[in-house]
Amino acid sequence: MIVVAGEALIDLVPQGVGALADLKPALGGGPYNTAVALGRLGSPAAFCSRTSRDAFGEALLDGLRRAGVDVSGVQRGGEPTTLAVATVGADGSAAYSFYVDGTADRLFSAPAALPAGTRAVSFGTCSLVLEPGASAYEELLRTAAGAGVFTALDPNIRAGLIPDADAYRARFRGWLPSVTLLKLSEEDARWLGGSPREWLAAGPSAVVVTHGGDGLTAHTRDGAVHTVPGEKVAVVDTIGAGDTVNAALLHGLAARDALSPEGLAGLGAAGWTALLRFAARAAAVTCSRAGAEPPYASELREE
Repeated sequence: MIVVAGEALIDLVPQGVGALADLKPALGGGPYNTAVALGRLGSPAAFCSRTSRDAFGEALLDGLRRAGVDVSGVQRGGEPTTLAVATVGADGSAAYSFYVDGTADRLFSAPAALPAGTRAVSFGTCSLVLEPGASAYEELLRTAAGAGVFTALDPNIRAGLIPDADAYRARFRGWLPSVTLLKLSEEDARWLGGSPREWLAAGPSAVVVTHGGDGLTAHTRDGAVHTVPGEKVAVVDTIGAGDTVNAALLHGLAARDALSPEGLAGLGAAGWTALLRFAARAAAVTCSRAGAEPPYASELREE
């Protein structure tokens, strides 16, 4: 079981370019997309979050169920669902505005225990910014790491939600001793400051940096650097691409029985190259269609 911890929200996805394009509601949120992608790839997955009892909240849970994700541990509340309004640029890149005041996912509380058989827990995005839920997710991260569970972190920076950038950067550095695999975009890396070498020295066993259409790079504790190019595809938008990478990495590591520091160290050049190529292919499929629509296992060729 791979547990994904974090927010579920509604993306209002533009049906064209520019600020005044028509908007279509879509199921979303970085952790939510990661959980759906894991389910579609065939990994046993569970979602750990708090969702509204409103119609959007019900639709979010239905989407997880359709993907085969266990939602038995999801907390519920009467508050509204968070909304994220996307604006897509001419190159397909997306920017976001968020409506988060008084929403259900902010009131998440850390569970007493993870599901039986949990092999990894994934964290990231808005859930690690918005209090009081952020502190509860942080508690879960530290508890899981302390129990020897593989932890993955994708900070997926949404700068507009972060009132104190320096405080968040300090908090990020404080998470690293509890993180096994750090994945982030090169834009996030620039915003956070530091380098893969510095982050590895603080705790993670591997750091994966995404470069948009130019591919992915993995940095490991032994000093190795593994890079693969991106998959060429006609980009509709990039919504959910990074979340798909998260899921593909976790799915591929689980398939290789490598959800551990030792497992990451044992992948070698061939293992990392195959894993990164798989993640690049999965992300390309997501970019080829509107909104966060990660691929099913049947859509990805195996190497």
